[in-house]
Amino acid sequence: MKTALTIAGSDSSGGAGIQADIKAMTMNGVYAMSALTALTAQNTLGVTDIMDVTPEFLAAQIDSVFTDIRPDAVKIGMVSSEELIGVIAGKLAEYEAQNVVVDPVMVATSGAKLLADGAIHALTSQLLPLASVITPNIPEAEVLAGRSIRTSEEMVDAARNIAERLGCAVLCKGGHSVNDANDVLVSPDGTVTWFEGERIANPNTHGTGCTLSSAIAANLAKGYSLTEAIRRAKAYISGALSAMLDLGHGSGPMNHAFALTGEYAKEA
Repeated sequence: MKTALTIAGSDSSGGAGIQADIKAMTMNGVYAMSALTALTAQNTLGVTDIMDVTPEFLAAQIDSVFTDIRPDAVKIGMVSSEELIGVIAGKLAEYEAQNVVVDPVMVATSGAKLLADGAIHALTSQLLPLASVITPNIPEAEVLAGRSIRTSEEMVDAARNIAERLGCAVLCKGGHSVNDANDVLVSPDGTVTWFEGERIANPNTHGTGCTLSSAIAANLAKGYSLTEAIRRAKAYISGALSAMLDLGHGSGPMNHAFALTGEYAKEA
């Protein structure tokens, strides 16, 4: 069985972060492992508290995984500090990690910047160049490219700028702000591939970015090409959203287990 490691923060409500990653990886057929960067107290209405782990403890978690059950892919989510980013980058290089997917969580849905300038510099100079692919949304791609994005052409230009500068593939996620659910992949060699997405009228989209990047990592771990891994991950997201799970009083989670069948999934 193939394996994948997620390095990210915990979501106590289970819709995003480590919990979403483990669910998505499991449903996409790999054995999921985790290294926590932070604990959060959050629900569908928002985050009320955050407690970062120490750099030493994060390093110990990553060491424990790589020295026993080596992951076939690694997904990295929100990392809040320059020190933690440095630990992750150092460990990925030390263990020569393969199939690294980074979801560069930098900007909140409200538009607020989640990382200090020092942490953004560490992200772009140390971590992102180690990635096989990064998955920024429009606001994050704007920060990374240093330009505004208002059209599909500007999505391609920004992704090309990032890919050439950092040497990794860039999946720029359109979202409803530019072109619904259509995403564009730009490789370091300049190859451009569009992925059309299904527009699903579901307001419960908590954790979609975490889930997509985790599904991509799982499919890379299984040996799929990057383009096929992205296609499969987008199809999985569409299925999870189409299940129309409705939990909580805010932007709720998707049903990661929409395709779960078998004796142990039966209801009473």
